[in-house]
Amino acid sequence: MQYTAHYESPLGGILLAADEEGLTGLWFDGEKYYARRLERCHREGSLPALEETKRWLDIYFSGREPDFIPPIHMLGSSFELSVWRMLREIPYGKTTTYGALARALAAERGIERMSAQAVGGAVGHNEISVLIPCHRVVGSGGSLTGYAGGVDKKAALLKLEGADMSGFTIPSKGTAIKSGRVPL
Repeated sequence: MQYTAHYESPLGGILLAADEEGLTGLWFDGEKYYARRLERCHREGSLPALEETKRWLDIYFSGREPDFIPPIHMLGSSFELSVWRMLREIPYGKTTTYGALARALAAERGIERMSAQAVGGAVGHNEISVLIPCHRVVGSGGSLTGYAGGVDKKAALLKLEGADMSGFTIPSKGTAIKSGRVPL
């Protein structure tokens, strides 16, 4: 059984979901794949994982790097789980590219090549945004693209972490674009 709770962040509302094992979802209100794997018969409630996640978010949104990770229960295909595990290894305030993740995953699996687009699909379907930092993945040319919560939130999260924003650009077209220009 999954339980949900709401969290108000400086970037808008967030829906949290967890089961007895850990956090299963963290979605910004209105994001592209909002609550995609949330069980139909979930309940609003409290679990230790939800309370620890709220505490983690309080620290994170205060501009500090939390020194703990709430229990996480990732739900996805084996490919998605591999990609999401790699996302968790990207340091706070740093970025990587979809291509770099694809090369690392190919090397890990002992194959010659992995599609950056396939990796991008798994990154985009990350169910536990922010804690599993898909916002730290950018296009090879520095494009802030591919964030289900919107490029405005991706830029804000990177700024909050103190990432060097000087080489990043905002795409003029794409599925993660919200209306309006995002200042870098």
